[in-house]
Formats: sequence, structure tokens, C-alpha cells
Amino acid sequence: MNSKRITLKQIAYELNVSISTVSKSLKNSAEISLETRNKIIAFAKEHNYRPNNIALSLKHRKTKTIGIIIPEIVHYFFSTVINGAEKYANQMGYNVIIAVSNESFEKEVLNMETLADSSIDGIIMSVAKETLKTQDFHHIQETIDFGIPVVLFDRVLNDIACDKIIVDDKTGAEKAVQNLLDKGCRNILLVSTQDYINVGKLRTQGYLEALKKNHMIADNRLMIKAQDLKNPEQAVFELEKQIDQAIGENSAIDGIFCVNEIYAAAALKVLKKRKIHVPNDISIICFTDGFISKYSSPTLTTVSQHGEKIGASSAQMLIDKLTNKTPLYSHSTKVIECTIVQRESS
Repeated sequence: MNSKRITLKQIAYELNVSISTVSKSLKNSAEISLETRNKIIAFAKEHNYRPNNIALSLKHRKTKTIGIIIPEIVHYFFSTVINGAEKYANQMGYNVIIAVSNESFEKEVLNMETLADSSIDGIIMSVAKETLKTQDFHHIQETIDFGIPVVLFDRVLNDIACDKIIVDDKTGAEKAVQNLLDKGCRNILLVSTQDYINVGKLRTQGYLEALKKNHMIADNRLMIKAQDLKNPEQAVFELEKQIDQAIGENSAIDGIFCVNEIYAAAALKVLKKRKIHVPNDISIICFTDGFISKYSSPTLTTVSQHGEKIGASSAQMLIDKLTNKTPLYSHSTKVIECTIVQRESS
């Protein structure tokens, strides 16, 4: 069988009939003689003809395509979300288009406009840092008002009425810090994001709550908020300097809690340079159960956010809207519980 796909136009040309005749024959229309229908159907099958789903769905105002916008591609978490969403969407007969905002408000707006112009049926997205910083969400609201449903995940917006999938970041952070406390750590360094990023803020709250429940007073000298820089490599380099300074100024630090595994890798690098043993001298735990955590030396104890589950749940929530299983104007928030994955670093 010829593996190359063939179009209606090519079938019509090869058999010297009109495109209309081909189309009607493939739908087994009685308007076309049985002999012609059989000839066209056999030819189409032999040449691996498949209907153009996008063209067909446009006719019915549905493209069976959804868009996913993520803030960055380097974080393992976002790749697992995409994987989970795409698997579920494909099972339900939907295609997926992926766009990356690179943490830029302008790029995020452009991505949404491009996807809307491409006649996608709905959008799954995690909001860019710049969007959170500017607090300008007009592009998301306009998309929803235009009739395109949006599901937000991880970084969500309380001001936007739409479906949301979130991680229980605060409780996950509490569990992480408690894990260090249970190992005997009493001076735990927090390495987090700026507070306008909701996940970093919630994980900071979890850190503080764990200390409070253990009757410990938070020390501002043990809380690092990573700088927001356009260049990710420069941002990590500056973070390493912040971590190095904190450890140099406080020799009592015996634990580090990082809000993602990239920050944890930066901490591990600093400790190795200082010849500080992990976990004998300082234990580390972080969010994001990714490749860095699994293959660093030592391997990192992590808080797993279950990215694939978040992706699949986001896709299901969106497709349920698109197929009228849930009302277009009713909204819900689903919370995914975190779990601790114990490894060598704590």
C-alpha cells in the first residue's frame, strides 16, 4: 500500500472525475453510480486517503485542536504536563498545538492571538511571570469572552473566571519542610521566587507554616528570593551567589528547601564547591520530580507535583467543555495533591 497521503483533488485528477463526485462517493452517496463509487472508494483506500479533519471541522465550526501555552520549556514539570495533556487529547480525537511564552507578557498575548486566529477550540495555559507581574490579563479575558474556553494550570489567576487545575503548593511545601525537620534540621534555608509568582508565594507560606507548627521562628536571613532576570542562565548564576553568601554568613544552616529543582541544583553546586557534604552536613529537598532530581549526585529528595496528571486533568476539563459535558459558563477548580519522593539528599 502506498503510504503517501492523497487528497480529494488528486483522486479526482487521477480518475478524471470532479472533486464533488469523489466527495459524494466517499460518503457513499446514492447520487453517484455504484460502479463509480466502488472505483473511487477502492482507489482512495489503496492510496491511504484520509479526510482532512481540520477542513471538515471548520465546516462545523470545530477544529478538534486545542492549544497549550507554557511559560518555559526547560522546566521538566511543564514537559510532563504537555505529555499528559497530549495523551488524553489524542485519545479523545483532538490534536494539540504547543506555544511557549518564555515568561514574556508580550509573547503570551501574541501566542493567544495566533492560536485564536488558527481557530483552535480551546486553550490550556500556565501564566507567564511578566503577566503576573503586570497584573494585565485582558488577553485571557478577551479570549474567554470570544467564546474560546480556557483552562489555567499551576500559575492561575483568581481574577479570571475559568476552570483551573492547581497543585496544593502550600501543603506540599509544609510536607517538604517537615521532612527536613524530621531528619533533625533546625536551620532551613528557603530558596524561592519573587512573591508575585503565586506558586512561589504559596510554597513560602508552606515553609513558614511548617516552622510555626514546630514552634520555630522564621529568620529572614534564611529566606532567599531569586532575582527575575531576562537571561535564565544569568539568573541562576546570581542565585548561586546568593546561596553562597547565605551559607557563608550562617554556618548553622543544616537544610535547604528549594521551590524547584533548578534552584536545588544551584544549591548543590555551591555546596560541592564549599566541600559541604549532602546530606551529612546539609540536607536538600525541592519541588519538581524531574531528570535533574533523579540523576544529580546525590539524587534529590523531591515534592512530586504529578505533572502528567495535571496535564490529563486540564485536557479533560477543557474537552468536557467543548463536548458540552459541562456547561460553558460554569467553572471549577481541581486540586492535585503532592507527594514526597525520598532520595539521597535528605
